This record gives sequence, structure tokens and C-alpha cells, in this order.
Amino acid sequence: MFAYEFMRNAYAAAGIVAVVAAMVGYFLVLRGQTFAGHALSHVGFSGAAGAALIGLAPLQGMLAAALAGGVCIGLLGEKLAQRDVAIGIALSFSLGLGLLFLHFYTSNATQTTALLFGNVLAVSAHRVHVLLWLGLACLAGLALISRPLLFASLQPELAQAKGVSLRLYASLFMAVAALATVLSTQVVGVLLVFSLMVGPPAAAQRLTHRVGSGLALSAALALASAWLGIALAYWTDWPCSFWITTLSCVAYLAATVRRRPAP
Repeated sequence: MFAYEFMRNAYAAAGIVAVVAAMVGYFLVLRGQTFAGHALSHVGFSGAAGAALIGLAPLQGMLAAALAGGVCIGLLGEKLAQRDVAIGIALSFSLGLGLLFLHFYTSNATQTTALLFGNVLAVSAHRVHVLLWLGLACLAGLALISRPLLFASLQPELAQAKGVSLRLYASLFMAVAALATVLSTQVVGVLLVFSLMVGPPAAAQRLTHRVGSGLALSAALALASAWLGIALAYWTDWPCSFWITTLSCVAYLAATVRRRPAP
């Protein structure tokens, strides 16, 4: 299996994306912002399709649109809290806008499928290096804001009283989440981004109360889902995204059955 370059690239890309998605996803689940995070992937999709339409690289368009969407969500803050209907409408509008762009950009139907469902087996060595640098930037950003972000997530009133700007850290975190979302779509696509950003972190939080061990467990579960999913796809000739989402779902269901004891 590892004799093929595309398999080595797939494992490297999936490993980078799984760790980053699990770390950022842990805070998304902790803050109850998984739906907003999912919306970022759809906003990024419209950006990628628009970039392809005007001749730019889809990854550039996806990054720009997702970052802009993430910062907007962070700045709106409480105004978007409990506004699932507004986020859902924005999400579906972004997906529709992306499909419109692709309607005019019909020269590459394969690219459309890759954006929607991911195609980790098509990741090139150059793309792996891009993902590595983006992943390191994402983790560095998360590390810089992790302490005040955790404080603001667990005790927002007390954090605000202590001078922590909830809006500032919400905006910075959503920008990091947007970057992680773009990375995740390279493996599982826009429609299945929940599988790496929500499944493993949610499973980890059901198994442990400690933040450090929760982050480590989340990363381990995401890494296992991604790498085992690629191996199963190789042996069965079924889509990688199917196996990765299935394993992520199994991990969450198993964690639900074996739930952590009450603190």
C-alpha cells in the first residue's frame, strides 16, 4: 500500500488534517458552536467555486471566504447565539451560491465532487506541504488563545468581569476554526466536515472531563478514523470519506455507551 506515492500523500494529508480538526473541534463542541462551524464549510465552498470561476485556485477562494465568514460570526457573537434558523439559511444560501458558480464553471466536474465529498487520494505532495504549513499556523493560533478562550468558554460572565474580551476571542477562534474547516474539506469534503471536527471531539468529551486528556483523545480518535478509513478504502475500493465518517460515528456511539462517570 505504501509503495504508491498517492497513498503516502493521503496518509500524510489525513494525519495533518485529523490532528488540527480534532483540536479545533474540541473547542467548537465545548462552546456549542458546531453548527456555526459547519456553516463555515459551506461559505468556503462558495468561495472555492467563485475562485475557480474567475481563474483562481479554489483553495485560495475557500480560505478567503471561510476566514471572512468566521470573523463575521465571531464579531456578531451573542447576536447569532441561539439563531440556528439564521445560520441555517446562510448555510443553504452559501451552498446554493457555490452551485451557481459551478454551473457556469462546467469544465471540471471532478473538482465539484472533490469539493463536496473530498478526495484525499488525489492530494499531491505540494498540497501536503501547503496543508502542513496551514495546519501549523492553525495550531499556533489556537495555542496562543487557548487559555483565555477556555476561560471564556467555561465561565463567560466571570471571564468578562476579569477583563477578557469575549468578542475578540470569539472572533479569533472562529478565524482559527475557519482555517481548520478548510483543511478538513481537503479530506472529507464540504458536506462531511462534521465527521472529523465534531465526531472525535464529542466522543472524547463523553469519556473524560480533563481538557488536556480530552484534546489528546480527540486527536487520537480523529487520527485513527482517518488512517483506518484510508486503509479500509484501499482494501474495499469504497470511498475514503464513507469509511472516515463511519468510523467517526462508531467512535461517538461507543463513547456514548461507555460514558464518563459524573464528576
